[in-house]
Amino acid sequence: MRFTDLIEEKKAGKALTKEEISWWIKSYVKGKIPDYQVSALLMAIVFRGMNEEETLNLTLEMMHSGDILDLSSINGVTVDKHSTGGVGDKTSLVLGPLAASCGVKMAKMSGRGLGFTGGTIDKLESIPGFSTVMPRDHFLRQVNRIGFAIVGQSGNLVPADKKLYALRDVTGTVNSIPLIASSIMSKKLAAGSQVILLDVKYGSGAFMKTKEDARRLAGTMIRIGEGAGRRMTAMITDMQTPLGCAIGNRLEVMEAVQTLAGGGPADLKELCMAGGRLLLTRSGLAADAEEADRKLEQALSSGAALEKLAQMVHAQGGDESCIYHPEKLLQAPHRTALVSPAGGWVVREDALTLGEAAMRLGAGRAKKDDRIDPDAGIVLQVKPGQQIEEGQPLAYVYHRDLLTEEWTRHVMSAFEIGSEKPETVPLIEEVLE
Repeated sequence: MRFTDLIEEKKAGKALTKEEISWWIKSYVKGKIPDYQVSALLMAIVFRGMNEEETLNLTLEMMHSGDILDLSSINGVTVDKHSTGGVGDKTSLVLGPLAASCGVKMAKMSGRGLGFTGGTIDKLESIPGFSTVMPRDHFLRQVNRIGFAIVGQSGNLVPADKKLYALRDVTGTVNSIPLIASSIMSKKLAAGSQVILLDVKYGSGAFMKTKEDARRLAGTMIRIGEGAGRRMTAMITDMQTPLGCAIGNRLEVMEAVQTLAGGGPADLKELCMAGGRLLLTRSGLAADAEEADRKLEQALSSGAALEKLAQMVHAQGGDESCIYHPEKLLQAPHRTALVSPAGGWVVREDALTLGEAAMRLGAGRAKKDDRIDPDAGIVLQVKPGQQIEEGQPLAYVYHRDLLTEEWTRHVMSAFEIGSEKPETVPLIEEVLE
């Protein structure tokens, strides 16, 4: 078999066989096929696509390229959740302990943030002492005991994806639904959970810019998961506006704690309740949505969900007092108000612009080796659909260095104030099962 034959087949729009895909992935991981040839095949896939069978075969071959986590020692139904990324998305910090306090076992591997989207690992590591590295047997014991653990991705988990993603990133071949879906799902399947919940976002602050593309990606990932024997559900959610109010690592941890304590922004609670409802019903821990809602509300009102987060933080070496006294996390040396230049209705808060502005403060990484400032970020004081007066704060900025005029102009461009109340945009567009 010659690799050029695979390139020619895909250029002609033909489907690659299971054997051809297996040979490609195994050979590439072993270093037997050069990057320039794989780049040519990836570009052909971008233009010609892959059918469902090809995409499933690619995902499974990538999944088996490295370690596969065996969760059979965990008592109960194991679940995983994946978000395609967004601005202010701290859902895992709320949904994980909330679902675990209702009996779900969430064994989650997460990544770091890059660009304007934050990473769950960075947020957790902003808690003093918290470690996202632990031996596999400790990880499994913690999930059994507490019901919840989040760690960094294993070094040998899906090595094929690490190589392919790095190549796609520098060859303009990221934007392909079969390649995106196989990248995400190979890691989710290798992580071993029985139930997988996907939060596929669309809008300016998301990778998928339209609802239609988000639906296509979600449908592809659901079919891959079901083809591999997993119970799959996907939410299509809006990311035109940041989720919640806090953007930045410690600020987002504080907001997650506030939500688990019964407060927090309405949109964050709505999304986490919807996710919890789906996890409980898909896991068989609730007969229907009404029973799931009762259990979730009880977990919030009783303090059980907040206590579950504190248990997880303590088990992973973090200072659990920060969960009961989140004000200890507020350590930025400066706080500056961004005030509204006019009165009216908040029409728009552009997620992409706000995410980029927070990244430039140090809350995110422009490059993989950039250092994170855990204290930096932005906390919105209003959301679209609210009225505001001239001079009223739109947001507070938490920062270490002085803010430049250029940065301030950039972040202020995210806000649009109008004379009429805007139409309400649903946070959750639809649920696919």
